[in-house]
Formats: sequence, structure tokens, C-alpha cells
Amino acid sequence: MGRITFLGNFSVDYSSETHHANTLVALGWEVIRLQETEASGEDILECALTSDAFVWIHTHMWQTPGLDMGEVLKELKKNNIPTLTYHLDLWFGLDREKDLETDPFYKQIEYFFATDKLMCDWFNKETDVKGVYLPAGVYEPETEMVSGLKVHDVIFVGSKGYHKEWPYRPKLINWLQETYGDRFGHYSGEEEAIGLKRGKDLNQLYADSKVVVGDSLCLNFNYPHYWSDRVTETLGRGGFLIMPYIEGLNDYYEDGKHLVNYEFNDFDQLKFLIDYYLINDKEREAIRKAGHEHVKKNHTYTNRWQFILKEIGL
Repeated sequence: MGRITFLGNFSVDYSSETHHANTLVALGWEVIRLQETEASGEDILECALTSDAFVWIHTHMWQTPGLDMGEVLKELKKNNIPTLTYHLDLWFGLDREKDLETDPFYKQIEYFFATDKLMCDWFNKETDVKGVYLPAGVYEPETEMVSGLKVHDVIFVGSKGYHKEWPYRPKLINWLQETYGDRFGHYSGEEEAIGLKRGKDLNQLYADSKVVVGDSLCLNFNYPHYWSDRVTETLGRGGFLIMPYIEGLNDYYEDGKHLVNYEFNDFDQLKFLIDYYLINDKEREAIRKAGHEHVKKNHTYTNRWQFILKEIGL
């Protein structure tokens, strides 16, 4: 193995960049971690020129001081150093879509691995960037299935105040609260929620809960081949998930085997499914265990980075 220079947000141990870098180290790579907004363009270029690849997970609105990053990427290309990113976010239809035209990152990075297939198609048609569709994974060291007491009936994990373009999220959480009362728990860092859970505490929350209701930003309820990383996070950490149907999701997770799907806005169907699986413990646990085993085998960030490294020729 060799060396990889990695620019991103390493200020917290739960960032996707930290999980990715740790995964690369576990695969045998030396990883030079540089904090975006702090490392200069000159320092980045110096490190990357002596590496086998440069990875940049670019945060919206963050800037790198010193040498322009467009020049850094050009210089690395001249020296045949692969440059790549792997993003879990959605751009199309959101305010941040304008970044695609205003930020050189999106035109000069060599490989853009993304969880949004339509965006990858756009890269391949409209730019010289190679877009590669790659759904989200879960950090392998946190895929432990722990024992739980099932003290929570129904939970939702994630922010209620989500993107303004997605009013379905607060509608869903309000419905869950009104329908299940104190049998429902909303977990996020927001003031009105119970609290934020990360790492092994999140695994324990899923183990202690019977039903996890999921959500993903799906513009017009028909945006295909993109879903939140919460799907893989929930299944990989041992949760039983009821998730709205999104085109493409069942190419990776089988309805009724790894998770359970319902149709967006069909709250009668959602209530039927929640109530059914609250009392049918055997069926629920079989799906929960199958989903966990499936993710642990096929959808960890170890799997994802093995694919990425092969794709870029390393």
C-alpha cells in the first residue's frame, strides 16, 4: 500500500471523512489528514505530490486559504496524481446546486463518487469529471449488533428542521408524535428532540427500539437512485427500518427481507406496518437480523473504498 493525502473535516470523530480515513488506514494505507479551512493550498499540494492519490471531501461554503485549489488540482493532474471525492449529499433541486457552476471543485476534480446517480450522469454528460454512482455505506467498526431491551416502540433519528425544500420531514415527525404519543421518540440535536446519539450509543438506541421510521429527501416524491445514508446506518447498526419506497432502493435492499417499504404520504399504510411489526416480534427480528447481516457483508465503507481504489487504479 502507499500514501493518500485527505482534505476534509477531521474536527470531530464522527464525520464521514474521519470514518473514511480510518477505513483507508485499516486497508493498509498511510493517510495524511488535512483540515479544510486550515491547511493552505501550498501545504496540500506539497503533501499530495508525494502521495498516490488526493481525496477532498469539500464542505459547502468552506474555503481553503493560500494557493487556489483549482491550481492545486491542475498541478496534480499534470503529475498524474488521481484526485477524487466521495459525497453523500444531494445538490440537484437545493440551494447548493449553484455550487456546480460557481465552485471549480465540481469541474476540476478527476473522479466524483456520489450517492446521487442523476448527478453522476450529469458529470459524465456535461463535464470532464468522471461521475461514479456509489450509495452510502456504514463505518465497519460500528456495525456491531448489540443486545437491547426494546423499551422504545417507535423512533425517528434525524433533524426535523431539514432542508426547506423537503417539508415532508416535519409532517412525518408531527404525525408520528400525534399518532403514538409517548410511545414515540424523536432523536436529534434539536432543542425539542430527546437528544443526539452517535457511535455505539446509536447502536444501543436501535437495539432498544422496536421500529425505526426512516426518511430521505426525494424531490416531488419521485427522485430516483438517491437515499439518505441513514438507511445503511440504521440497518448496519442493527435497527429494524420502515422506509419510504424510492426508485433504486430495492436494487440494494429487499423489501420484506432487509427492511420494509411504504409509499410516501400514505400514512394509513405506514400506521398499519408500524402496528403490525410492533406486535409481530418474530417477523420483525428476522428482518432486522437479515438487514444487519446484509449490510455488514456488502455495504460497509470497507466495501466502498475497496471499490473506489480499484476504480482509480490503485
